[in-house]
Amino acid sequence: MSNAVEVRDLTRRHKSATALDSVTVSLEADVIHGLLGRNGAGKTSLMSVASGQDWPTSGEVSVFGEHPHENERVLPHICFVREDQKYIEDAMARHAFAAAARAYPHWDQHLADRLARDFSVPGRTRIKKMSRGQRSAVAVIIGIASRAELTFFDEPYTGLDAVARQLFYDRLLEDYAEHPRTIDLSSHLIDEIAHLIENVVLIDRGRILLDEPVDTLRGRAVTLLGPADAVRDLTDFRQVLHTESLGRMTRTTVWGALEEHELRRASARGVEVLAVSLQQLIVHLTSVTAGAVGDGVGATEGSTAPTTTTPSPNPTIDPESAS
Repeated sequence: MSNAVEVRDLTRRHKSATALDSVTVSLEADVIHGLLGRNGAGKTSLMSVASGQDWPTSGEVSVFGEHPHENERVLPHICFVREDQKYIEDAMARHAFAAAARAYPHWDQHLADRLARDFSVPGRTRIKKMSRGQRSAVAVIIGIASRAELTFFDEPYTGLDAVARQLFYDRLLEDYAEHPRTIDLSSHLIDEIAHLIENVVLIDRGRILLDEPVDTLRGRAVTLLGPADAVRDLTDFRQVLHTESLGRMTRTTVWGALEEHELRRASARGVEVLAVSLQQLIVHLTSVTAGAVGDGVGATEGSTAPTTTTPSPNPTIDPESAS
C-alpha cells in the first residue's frame, strides 16, 4: 500500500512554543483519515506543513514522494480548507469557485454548482457578508469539488448546523466512493465523523499518541459499570483510562478488551460491560497523562498517574478576474 504523505521526525516551533515535537506519521493513499486531538495539539500545524503552507523547523515531509514546499508538481494536487478560510475582499462564492477551478486540475464545476444549491449558498452575497454557516458551506464545497488527490479539512464544517453537517458528510462520502483520494478530516465532532474515517491519527501536545485503523481501534477499551469492589477486582491489573464513583457504583474505562473468563466473572458479580465510543476513547486517551497505554499508546514524558473523578494551496481570489 502506498502512502500519500510521509512525515519523518518533524518538529515545528513557533517562537518559544513547540507545535510539533519529532512527529513521524504516514497517511495511506486513498483513505479517509481522522486527525484528532484537543485544541492546540498540533493538528493545524501538521496539516499546514504537509500541505506546503508552512515550513518545518526540522525533519522531512514528502507528498506523493516529493517535497511539497514551492513544488508546482505537487501543490495543485493538495487542497487545504480551514475553519477560518480567507478570501479576497468583496469576493462572492462564484469568484472563490472560479479561482479554485484555475488552481485544481480535477475541479468539477457541475459538482460545485450542485453543492451550492444543496447548501443554499447565496449567489449575490459577498462572502464576508455571509453567515458563518454559509461561509463554511463555501469552504467545504471547494474541498469536495476540487477532487484534489490530497485534501485537508481543518474543521471548516463546524460552522454548519447539524442538518448541513450531515449533508456535508453524505456528499463527501458519495463523491469519495466514486473518486477515491486521500482525505484528512480534523474535527472535535468525533462521533459524527466516526462512520466516515477509516484511520485515526491522534495527536496530543505535538506528539502522535496513536495511528491505526478505526476497525482495529474499536474494542480496544471497555467500560465496566457495577459495584465498586467488583469493578476494582476486574481492573486491578489493567491500564485505567478513566474512573468515576456513582454512590456505591463505579464506572471505569480500561484499555484492552476483556477475555471470556473475565466477562463471565463480570456477569456473575453484577458488572455491566459497555462499549466505548470513538469519541469517549479519544477523550480518555488525551486526558490520561500516565505512562504507556497498551502498546505505547498515550506515553508521555514526565507523566503522572491518571486522575480519578467523582461526578493550496489556497487560491488567491480575484473577484474582478472571475466576474
